[in-house]
Amino acid sequence: MTVQLCVLLWARAGAAEALVAYEDKVLALLGEHGGRVLQRARTNGAEGAPTEVQLIEFASQAGYDGFMADERRTALAGERDAAIARTDIHPVELV
Repeated sequence: MTVQLCVLLWARAGAAEALVAYEDKVLALLGEHGGRVLQRARTNGAEGAPTEVQLIEFASQAGYDGFMADERRTALAGERDAAIARTDIHPVELV
């Protein structure tokens, strides 16, 4: 069963570039887990808007779980915490 997600990311103050750099690294791992980025967009963060919005798709729940547990991704937790203030993940159905 396909897993489709909308991911909203807010950068820490002054860390928008660090957020992008971190996401570039971890999103590069998606393909190894049957995932892919469908769309990636950035805002200026004004009025509480997220810094980045992503639509991501995995071929299966197991692929998503594998991505989340990937040691290369989890090893970057410090980098992530320094750059990202908040993440919201919403299961979606693309129409």
